[in-house]
Amino acid sequence: MTIDDQSHLKKEGENSTNPKINRYWIQRYDLFSRYDEGIQIDEEGWYSVTHEEIAIKHAERCRGKVVIDCFAGVGGNTIQFAKVSSSVIAIDIDPMKVQMAMNNANVYGVANHVDFVVGDFFSLAPSLKGDVSFLSPPWGGPNYCKVESFKMDMLQPRDGYSLFKIVQSITPNIIMYLPKNIEESCIGGKMIAITAYFSRNAI
Repeated sequence: MTIDDQSHLKKEGENSTNPKINRYWIQRYDLFSRYDEGIQIDEEGWYSVTHEEIAIKHAERCRGKVVIDCFAGVGGNTIQFAKVSSSVIAIDIDPMKVQMAMNNANVYGVANHVDFVVGDFFSLAPSLKGDVSFLSPPWGGPNYCKVESFKMDMLQPRDGYSLFKIVQSITPNIIMYLPKNIEESCIGGKMIAITAYFSRNAI
């Protein structure tokens, strides 16, 4: 067994017993079907990455288009967009998350279709061009589900209304992945989240 294999097994053991991660680690193949091939996820990524089945549905709306993944994280949505769109711009302010997203895109063989950018989306927004913007901003951590009625102004790092206005200046075609809104996303009959699609034309 190589040193890398030993390190991987040690990390897996830590993830499986970490109380903050365990419930998500159990779902690891729902998050990334190729998880065992070298997928990298940080602690925040475990509870914020989109389930792969849902990410595939998001991507189907963007076939052949230039997609901006505004808060890419460890790349769950970015990977699925890259499979079917003409190109993807994946942005995250955390360089470690971008590094993980690049690694994960390589695992799926789509890294060449993605421009990875380390930066603040709000600072970059005036210079961005694309056909569709995808928004999956932080919901406030796993405790969001304890809020009886999640409101748009609870999104981070800015409220949903301000965020939507900024994105509208880039393109009218917007996908927002939210705790509550318009389209239910279910895994195994359980509602996971809501997806809202906005467009002048169908996306």
